[in-house]
Amino acid sequence: MKKFYIGILFVGAMSIFASCNQEKEEEKIVEEIQEIEQTPMQPDSVLRHVVMFGFKEETSPEKIQEVIDAFAALPSKIEQIKGFEWGTNNSPENLNDGLTHAFTLTFHSEEDRAIYLPHPDHKAFGEVLGNSLSKVVVVDYWTH
Repeated sequence: MKKFYIGILFVGAMSIFASCNQEKEEEKIVEEIQEIEQTPMQPDSVLRHVVMFGFKEETSPEKIQEVIDAFAALPSKIEQIKGFEWGTNNSPENLNDGLTHAFTLTFHSEEDRAIYLPHPDHKAFGEVLGNSLSKVVVVDYWTH
């Protein structure tokens, strides 16, 4: 009979131990899920907004730099812009047709772009451009 009670105590202790381990495991899983939920997800595809400028010959280097600085400041003012980069043409093919500066903005949705286009800071950037451009081309596309 003594062995029977010891056996019952052992089974009870093992059940309590297993229950504690299960609770710890469940807590760990909940923590991992919460961590995953807090991690920003990157979309499989992003919307690129490519803007190319050609400046009038009489546009000063200072004015061009002002335009670059104003464009580069937009991501800090418009949260829907998820990425920004720019550069000047250096293609040896001579097919740029007067376009000298390229700017690429990244959006995660068409809704983000729809907020950007009429945004007051984007409109203010247009005022900085004034009449300094001889040509502008804009191309938007979804990445694959």
